[in-house]
Amino acid sequence: MSYQYILTDRVEGAEIITLNRPEKLNALSFGLAKELDDELTRIETDDEVKAVILTGAGERAFSAGADIHEMAGMSSEELAERQAFRNDATWHLATFPKPIIGAINGLAYGGAALYSSTLDIRIGCERTSFRFLAASYGRVNSSWSLPTIVGLPKAKELLYTGREVKAEEAERIGLLNCVVPSGELLDTAIEMAQMIAKNDDRMVQGLKRLLLEDIGMGYRERYNNEDEARATWLLAGHPREGFKGFLDRKGQRA
Repeated sequence: MSYQYILTDRVEGAEIITLNRPEKLNALSFGLAKELDDELTRIETDDEVKAVILTGAGERAFSAGADIHEMAGMSSEELAERQAFRNDATWHLATFPKPIIGAINGLAYGGAALYSSTLDIRIGCERTSFRFLAASYGRVNSSWSLPTIVGLPKAKELLYTGREVKAEEAERIGLLNCVVPSGELLDTAIEMAQMIAKNDDRMVQGLKRLLLEDIGMGYRERYNNEDEARATWLLAGHPREGFKGFLDRKGQRA
């Protein structure tokens, strides 16, 4: 499918989606956000896609966040319509059933920092930086997503101040899973996506669902939910199936 504001590519087991407005630092215009949401909807039931990589075009930015110039030219009614869509699209991104890896190739500010905080895994490079800027322009966001990554005290600091968080600190506080040289960023994300794709996709997606739905529950509740899942909607096959490769290597019949 052809798009104006995003690029898509396939590697074995994974799809790469690139935010493609480099001249605008990949700002999240309505058109770009709509195309991203449309593509996620399209691949949600595509069994060939086991994981998704989300990155930005160019060397400066993953995304500078909301397109302020576009917003400034909108009427109040248009802004309300845009916000309703953005709410739905952000939730779709956050709860997308397949793992999403962010290859955060540069700055991720404002709405892009929010987007980043909803992803399953974030890989950065020396150019990566974050700013949670909503309070600086009279908005709120990320209060529901950021604390699950960095903890409540650090989330308060980053949301209240809007200060820049560079790659080294982001990795230290858990906002990035790892930092690699920029020339290795996409390859590292692809390698991780393909590691995920080799596993049982039903179980990977089940794990994601359990992890997201159980946020805030007690230890025993989470244990019980996993136990119930194993007995019902995540029911596994016979060990001969799951461990067939191991048994074959050991010379035992499956």
